[in-house]
Amino acid sequence: MALGKKDFIEIEFTGKIKGGEIFDSNVKENLEKLHAGHSHAVETKPFVFCLGEGMFVKGVDNFLVGRSVGEYLISLSPDEAFGKRDPKLIQMVPLKNFKDSNLNPIPGSIFNFDGRIAKVLTVTSGRVVVDFNNPLAGKSVEYDVKVLRKIENQDEKVKALNEFFLGSQEFKFSVNEKKVSIEIPKELSNFAELFKDKYKEILGLDIEMKLTEPPKSEGATGKKPQ
Repeated sequence: MALGKKDFIEIEFTGKIKGGEIFDSNVKENLEKLHAGHSHAVETKPFVFCLGEGMFVKGVDNFLVGRSVGEYLISLSPDEAFGKRDPKLIQMVPLKNFKDSNLNPIPGSIFNFDGRIAKVLTVTSGRVVVDFNNPLAGKSVEYDVKVLRKIENQDEKVKALNEFFLGSQEFKFSVNEKKVSIEIPKELSNFAELFKDKYKEILGLDIEMKLTEPPKSEGATGKKPQ
């Protein structure tokens, strides 16, 4: 059966720079190569996403629409993958900005500027040149993708959207024929509202976000600590 937009699928994948090294994977042996030399244990799991909703690399997403369960080697141009390099994204940042935050920029180091990742290119007297382009921008890449199955279970679909939109934290939820109810910590309410319509658009169900209060400490209830 051909896969279509809004179908949820589970995949294993490995991304490589064309003719070069691995840059991303959820296959254990490939991920271990990527993190060779690191002491922490490598954990992997199949990736579940919805086709046609921008949840994976554009070129892979487009390629898989109309395909079926199976294995594919997908070659992508920069336009289909991470875009072309934009010279306007190479910018100068005053060295003082780093020093004020007790940071020491050196060429090749990576910093997070209010959610924008940038690589330091050069450091001169008083100025730091940084590159806000995606590290893979301008590169042709290949993805080895194994489509394991099409997801039919609504709980699996909701869990996949939770992980994509809200992060890896587990959220309690329930699903019936007409509605999805998700328990969201009150401090994430504004963030969750941004994606509420997207849940409804993808799942075709009404969405209810139930706000939960953080657990009270014993001190807050008047009880003395033991």
